[in-house]
Amino acid sequence: MKKFLAILGTVVLSAALLTGCGGSGNEGSADAGGENEATVLTVGASPAPHAEILEAVKPILAEKNIDLQIKEFNDYILPNTATESGEIDANYFQHGPYLEDFNNENGTHLVSVAAIHYEPFGLYAGKTATLDELADGATIAVPNDGTNEARALMLLEAQGLITLKEDAGFTATKLDIVENPKNIEIQEMEAAQIARALADVDMAVINGNYAIEAGLKVSDAVAVEDKDSEAAKTYANVLVVKEGNENNEAVKALAEALQSDEIKEFMETTYEGAVVPIF
Repeated sequence: MKKFLAILGTVVLSAALLTGCGGSGNEGSADAGGENEATVLTVGASPAPHAEILEAVKPILAEKNIDLQIKEFNDYILPNTATESGEIDANYFQHGPYLEDFNNENGTHLVSVAAIHYEPFGLYAGKTATLDELADGATIAVPNDGTNEARALMLLEAQGLITLKEDAGFTATKLDIVENPKNIEIQEMEAAQIARALADVDMAVINGNYAIEAGLKVSDAVAVEDKDSEAAKTYANVLVVKEGNENNEAVKALAEALQSDEIKEFMETTYEGAVVPIF
């Protein structure tokens, strides 16, 4: 009996030693939290072009042991609230003026880390094919959020369709229209819905990302913002984090990757003028 107990003790001790040695075999895996575990960075984005651009960035970050996870959003509110709450680490979908307005209206604390690209607004034909054919009382759809509506109205003004108050600038609404010779009806709509409603209006001013999603090309537009316009200088799309996270190493690596020559070439060749890198 004593001999049996001695043998049993030896077996138990050996198993314990083997288990202890085997535990080190998981180091570096996602579950074990080893030194080689990739840093996960979750970024919210509009499906196009932002999520597509981030997909192109993934292999660049993978080389730095950063696992870029992309969460797509189809509106302009949820990605900001998710960044504010910490549900995601950053977002990439909006321009500076929209970010500033969002913070002011919602009490959020979001900041821009880097300016990446500019998407020209386009005026696209719906029921009416050309500006010359626009009838008296024609309907033109524009985004209903503050900064984007002003930008749309400025594009219409540049085409001679309306005149805005001199000091309206980037806060203009349709109430700031002082001349409207064709009595154009300005129909304010949620930006994400305008492309879908294009067939129901004479023309529509569509955000660049939603135009891309709808399969519209800048070359198809009746009119496009000039690349040297004030809007082009103002409405750069930015990488955004919650204040305090600007110096996160993974975020800094993402900003650097987004501003790389490789991604610049991707934007220029993929979007044919619909996405203009500004770095």
